[in-house]
Amino acid sequence: MTKSELRKAYLNRRNALSSAERADKSRKIAELFFENVDLTDISVLHCFISIDKFNEVDTSLITNEIWSRYPHVVIAVPRVHPETDKIESLVYDSEACLIKGSWGTLEPLEGSLVDPAKIDVVLVPLICFDEFGFRVGYGKGYYDRLLALCRPDCLKIGLSFFAPITRIEDVHGWDIPLDQCVTPDALFIITSTDRRLIA
Repeated sequence: MTKSELRKAYLNRRNALSSAERADKSRKIAELFFENVDLTDISVLHCFISIDKFNEVDTSLITNEIWSRYPHVVIAVPRVHPETDKIESLVYDSEACLIKGSWGTLEPLEGSLVDPAKIDVVLVPLICFDEFGFRVGYGKGYYDRLLALCRPDCLKIGLSFFAPITRIEDVHGWDIPLDQCVTPDALFIITSTDRRLIA
């Protein structure tokens, strides 16, 4: 299936989740994330802020736990720059004032900018992903442009309510694959040799 077809199908699947199902799956994703990702030597982690109306994975379960257990980790969150239409990463803490951005997302009103080259881990939003680590997003390309600016060793982790599909038919050269993806049931690690997933 193409990205457009998958986007429609999986948005419908995600929107069909009840509040209780979303909360339960988000909790399981957060638990698996902390069980499998070592944050001891991580300095900067970029994390998207969930859009509730889109029924996204609740990332507050991850950011709140990092603030509590890993105070040395700087959390950065996205803000879409109105002139360049690109993502900026801003430092985010528990006292941050959030406002609604141009796409209806919550963004910090202010905060220090983080150089993408300083980011060690990016938690990437997605609608679905395939067995090669490629993802279907909302079609704006924001995260592919951000990831292109990150270091090659930056760990790119997707968060998904659903297991991977076999293949996205219309992957392009600018699509940047994930290194890992966490679902409610498993952590998938993508091999660098054939871009397939090993559960």
